[in-house]
Amino acid sequence: MPYKEREINKLYYPIGEVADMFEVNASLIRFYEKEFEILQPKKNAKGNRLFRPEDIDNLKIIFHLIKDKGFTIQGAKEHLKNNKNEVLDQQKVVDSLKKIKSFMLELKDQL
Repeated sequence: MPYKEREINKLYYPIGEVADMFEVNASLIRFYEKEFEILQPKKNAKGNRLFRPEDIDNLKIIFHLIKDKGFTIQGAKEHLKNNKNEVLDQQKVVDSLKKIKSFMLELKDQL
């Protein structure tokens, strides 16, 4: 089996890397930070935002609700407030399915 590099898991990600992950501008990330109370990145002494993996998971949930499901920002806020545990469970399922899909596609390419 060929060598596969492991994913590097950082403790903190700068806003530029997070914006690249989601393929959006950093200003959208800052806007969502102001709008959604579940998104609270740490800030260093210079004021730079440092996102933890939990913050990135919360951003995935926000993007899923707004981009995929078509919620408005206000609708996404209310949905998160009323159904937080359900939304978290759904996001875990979506992430697992994406990992399985990428594994299956990788396996198909190797055949």
